[in-house]
Amino acid sequence: MTNIIKLEPGINDLHEMVDLLGVHDKNIKLLGKLLKVNIFSNNEEILIDSDDEEVIKKLKKILSIMISLIRNNIVFSERDIIYLFHTADRVEQSEIISLFLSRKEIIKTFNGKPIYPKTINQKKYLEAIENNTIILGIGPAGTGKTYLAVLSALKKLKENQIKRIVLTRPAVEAGEKLGFLPGDLKEKIDPYLRPLYDAMYEVLGVKQSTDFIEKGIIEIAPLAYMRGRTLENAYVILDEAQNTTINQMKLFLTRLGFGSKMIVTGDVTQSDLPSQIQSGLVKASQILKNVDDIKILYFDELDVVRHPLVQTIIKRFENV
Repeated sequence: MTNIIKLEPGINDLHEMVDLLGVHDKNIKLLGKLLKVNIFSNNEEILIDSDDEEVIKKLKKILSIMISLIRNNIVFSERDIIYLFHTADRVEQSEIISLFLSRKEIIKTFNGKPIYPKTINQKKYLEAIENNTIILGIGPAGTGKTYLAVLSALKKLKENQIKRIVLTRPAVEAGEKLGFLPGDLKEKIDPYLRPLYDAMYEVLGVKQSTDFIEKGIIEIAPLAYMRGRTLENAYVILDEAQNTTINQMKLFLTRLGFGSKMIVTGDVTQSDLPSQIQSGLVKASQILKNVDDIKILYFDELDVVRHPLVQTIIKRFENV
């Protein structure tokens, strides 16, 4: 059965309709894939080949949000539409719209492209980084925890508000034997720090990133190198913190110096520690609750916005 979904008044404006549908109707085609229905337009109305009330209700809400964004001159991407699909029936419409209307540019890439928070929790995370000294970002991979922390640090460095950035992670064997890799501990761990390098290259470019590393303005090192140090006037980021022991977490957090900020990121469900050893990240999240100037922020699956085809691949592999 084909149902006609009436759009709110004023959408018959040609430019608004083009923005809503997307080039070659790509926006409503994407929504059709996500909702597993056929959606099409006659340039005046949106039609959906379904009589499922829940699907129709969800589509109406998504379209309403998209129209609000269009009328506020907000350009949305395929990724944004996927996020709307995942959040529409779980988050208040006003809160979703607020994310887009109030989001601030974090920084520009090396090529001049502005980077914005893409989810509500990413926005809260950036606010927490701005307003607290120690921040714990906990949640699954792909939520932007480390990426946003690095971008925030680079922004402060470019604005001369800090003198250096220290990026670190524990040297834990995640299914591979580090001892058989060539070089010293830093050289062994460098390949595991690639996401940190990638974030720097995106904003600074390879040349300036390399220059900052050589001058010690940006330091990338294993957690073991932090012992005995006090880190002042710096952004210090601990990645993969679920692989720290309690003593290692204590060691790291007590390196805090004046004028510094510490950001700890990790996924407590993906620890590579032996089963009998408790994760320092888990312990820290338990004992540092409600401490002034420390903020603990949790990400969830809504913050992992993937291409719909990737979602299908993941589900298929779960059944293998």
